[in-house]
Amino acid sequence: MGKFTWTSSPVVNRYEGNPILAARDMPFPSHMVYNAAVIRFGGRYVMMFRNLVWDEPYKSYTHFLGLAYSDDGLSWEVDRDFRFKPEGTRFPADPRMTVIDGRVYVCFADVTPHGLRGAIAVTDDFENYQMLSMSAPDNRNMVLFPEKIGGKFARLERPFPVYGRREPEAFETWYSDSPDCRYWGNTQLVLKYDDVPFCNRKNGPAGQPIKTDRGWLTLFHAVHHDPDTVYPTWRDETWHKLYCVGIMMLDLEEPWRIVGLSREPLMVPEAPYDYETDGCRSYTIFPCATTLEDDGTVRIYYGACDTVVALATAGLDDLIGLCKPV
Repeated sequence: MGKFTWTSSPVVNRYEGNPILAARDMPFPSHMVYNAAVIRFGGRYVMMFRNLVWDEPYKSYTHFLGLAYSDDGLSWEVDRDFRFKPEGTRFPADPRMTVIDGRVYVCFADVTPHGLRGAIAVTDDFENYQMLSMSAPDNRNMVLFPEKIGGKFARLERPFPVYGRREPEAFETWYSDSPDCRYWGNTQLVLKYDDVPFCNRKNGPAGQPIKTDRGWLTLFHAVHHDPDTVYPTWRDETWHKLYCVGIMMLDLEEPWRIVGLSREPLMVPEAPYDYETDGCRSYTIFPCATTLEDDGTVRIYYGACDTVVALATAGLDDLIGLCKPV
């Protein structure tokens, strides 16, 4: 696979006020704000975001998960005192939120001494949390479906490969379900790293799947690696990866089966959107939340360049039309 030449789908519109949340908006020290979960809950929009402070002399960082509220999903009020750290966790990162039966379930990666562990906690008020599960290392990028399927909780996840794979970083999207959101099984491979032409390294779940008559409309992140292209970063590293967004349709009753797929990316980091091409890790779009509005508009909240939070929109019917039968 050669140089990346794809462009964003014309059905997607970037919000003209992007980025919608950045370090400048924080009431505490911040250099990067990104990979934010967003839900509609209690009559408002709620965002849980990753805040990172970079220590240049020591080439290290500190981070935590913060919270913000909004009446319109565009302008945000940050809670200066909130820190997400359920009992038993160490360094939570990269949250995804889903409302199921009126309760908020938070999926996140916990950075532990033994590796990244995928975790799930539940809350009713964003003050008290009950830890439900913590995976074995290494797993991350989990997202729950917004309703039970066949009476079970269902999730998409991106475990890390261990032995037996020739390809470096061949990370892929998997499915699991659970009777109680604690004990997970029925694990099925959903999307291989090379199932789509614009992905040659890894893919994984994005925002919450949206239920439609045709299936579960599902976004995913995808990585294209080009050894001949070096993308700028703020860190001392040689970065050859471009992150973009794909879209697929999963079967309503067997969500590990892909019934529709776009062989073109939905979103690609590109000019003139400098917040997608110039940042901590340039040319990176990382979708983390999808909300379906009352008028049929889908909002896509995404991290850009591991630096800011941005927003794009598209019509539900247009997105469904991109998922060609497989």
